Amino acid sequence: MDLVGACRAFVSVSDHGSFTVGAAAVRMSQSVASRRVAALEERFGGQLFERSSRRVVLTPYGRDLLPTAREVVRASEALLHEAEAAKHKPWRLAVPGTCSTVALARLVAEARGHGVTLDLRPAAPARRREFVHSQQVRAALLAVPPDEATWSVPLGLATAREDPGVKRVYLETLRIGRASPGPPRRVWLQQEDDVPHIRDPLTRLRDALGLRPAQLVAAPDLTTAVAEVLCTHDLLLCSPAQAAELALAWRPIGDLRLSRGFALTAAGDGDPQHIETRLGDAIARCLGPDHRTRAGAGTAGRTTA
Repeated sequence: MDLVGACRAFVSVSDHGSFTVGAAAVRMSQSVASRRVAALEERFGGQLFERSSRRVVLTPYGRDLLPTAREVVRASEALLHEAEAAKHKPWRLAVPGTCSTVALARLVAEARGHGVTLDLRPAAPARRREFVHSQQVRAALLAVPPDEATWSVPLGLATAREDPGVKRVYLETLRIGRASPGPPRRVWLQQEDDVPHIRDPLTRLRDALGLRPAQLVAAPDLTTAVAEVLCTHDLLLCSPAQAAELALAWRPIGDLRLSRGFALTAAGDGDPQHIETRLGDAIARCLGPDHRTRAGAGTAGRTTA
């Protein structure tokens, strides 16, 4: 028996004093409403209505059960409302602060096409981890080493001036000699790249090549780093897409291969698998069109140029 449907028919017929009007009010046929009320009476073992007169009247037994039947109907309507609201509840996701506004907007738009409402929280790597641990987000794209990554974005060095003859940048060319004019050239790290699996290899290479400690700088923000690159001969560690957005000339690093690795991690005991399955390719495009994804990662694991 459809208990909720039967209670809805029972309450509506009682409110309107008529099977015909009561059934119409809850969008049932009179015959369906009659069958549902009869099913209730059979299930409960008592008559709910007196049907001898033109107007349907509650029996004493029916009056006793009516308040509880109303609660059943109210509870079912509240449940349906909550279920519908839950479908449209924003999925709060922490994303890298290096993603451009247009890339994030396209990700949100594409997610809507998959029935997902995203609420994005751009933040630096450490902050994204805090968001996950404190469950301020439902999931986050965390910075991880490339061998642990679902998405991987290559990194290189960008400068303000294009040099058509140079295909790669070698850090050893930044070494300062006694006859070198001007201040030493610096490599600026963004907050997104100030993580061990990127910073430590660069630091070891800097020391092995005999560069000065101050030639590898962690920038307080992207604006500061780009301003220094525009005003000097300094270099910015970034992705090809980010260099294009900033109108900088990008080249790969000749003596070291670096990339940003990202993995989708859920807060608490949540499972972001359905988000990764639906939006894996969209997330990849948001992180950078020159990404490389590791094999075997489902939809998100496809390599896209």
